[in-house]
Amino acid sequence: MRRLPVRSLAALATAGTLALTGCGTETSGSAVGAPAAAGADRTIRAHQVMQLTKVHEATGMTLLEGPTFDEDGRLLVVDVTAPAGKPKVMRVDVRKKTSRAVHTDDRGAYTSAQFSPYDGRLYLTDYAHGEVVSLAPDGSDSRTFFSGEVDGAKMNPDDIAFDKEGNLYVSDSRSLSTGDARGRVVRIERDGKKSTVLADGLASVNGISFDADYRGLWISELTQNRISYLRLDEEGDMTSRHTAIRVDGGIAQTDSIAVDADGNLYQALHGRAAMAVYSKHGEHLATVEIPTRPEGLESATNVAITPGGTKAYMTVSGPAGGYLYTFDALGKGTRQSNGG
Repeated sequence: MRRLPVRSLAALATAGTLALTGCGTETSGSAVGAPAAAGADRTIRAHQVMQLTKVHEATGMTLLEGPTFDEDGRLLVVDVTAPAGKPKVMRVDVRKKTSRAVHTDDRGAYTSAQFSPYDGRLYLTDYAHGEVVSLAPDGSDSRTFFSGEVDGAKMNPDDIAFDKEGNLYVSDSRSLSTGDARGRVVRIERDGKKSTVLADGLASVNGISFDADYRGLWISELTQNRISYLRLDEEGDMTSRHTAIRVDGGIAQTDSIAVDADGNLYQALHGRAAMAVYSKHGEHLATVEIPTRPEGLESATNVAITPGGTKAYMTVSGPAGGYLYTFDALGKGTRQSNGG
C-alpha cells in the first residue's frame, strides 16, 4: 500500500483504540453476532474513566490505541495521530485521572505498544514508515528496531504479539485502503536481524494475539470482518490456518484483539464504540458497550486487562476526542491482554 498521510492513515488504519467502579451485566439484544446458547447474549456496560485527548488541529483527529501496563502496573496509551510535539505515548494514572507525556517525536504514527519479555523495552509499530521502534520504559532512548522490506515489500505494521522468548509477530496490514488481500503476518527475531512471512493473502490484517497456551495466533482481518486462527509449531512456524469467527459488525470492522487467561477473545470494533467477546470455540459471550453511545465516539480500538486481575481499560475515540473506559473482563489479564 502506498504511504498515507497521517490523517488518512488514522481514518483507515484505526490503529489504528476512570472512576474505578464495578461494571454490571444485563441481558440485551444488541450484541454482535449470534449467541452460542440461551442467556449468552449479554451486554457489559463500560464506564468512563477520563478524556485523554482532544482532536488535534494539525491532523484533524485523535485516535487512541495500544493500552499496555508496565511492570509497575502503570497504564500507557498511544495516540496514533498526535502531531510533532504532542504526546504520542502517555502514562495514565487511572486513580487520579491524570496523564503525562512519555514520548513524542516528529514523524512516528504509532498504532500499538507492548513491552518485550526479552529486554523489557516498550515496542511501538510505526504504521506510516513501516518500522518498529523501541523505547526505554521511561520513554527515553528511542531506537529503530526494524525497518525495511520483508520479502521485497515494505510493511505497514499495525499490531504486535510477543512469544515467550521475545520474538515479535506483527500484523502487516497493507492494502488497507483497497481491501485487497495482500496483508501478512510477519515474524521478526528478537534481535531484529531476521524477518519471515508466516502468512499472506490476508485482507488488511489488524489485530494479533497469541492464544492462552501460545499454541497459535488469533488475527483479525478488518476488511473481511473475520477472525482467523493460525496454529504454530514449536519453532513458531505456521502449520495451519482457518477462519474461526465471522463478526456481524454491520458498518463496524474488526480492529485489535486481546485474549484473557481463560482464552476468551476481546474483539475491538472500528466504527462502533464496542467490543465483542468470544470463547476460543467461537461462542459469542458478550458485547462491551459504553452506556449512552454519545455522538462523536466512533471506535473502540483496543483493551488492556490488569495483569492477574479482571479490571479492563478500553480506548475509545472519535470526533469528541480520545477517552478511556473501564469494565470487568470475563477472565484475568495476561500478556496476551496487555498491549499489542
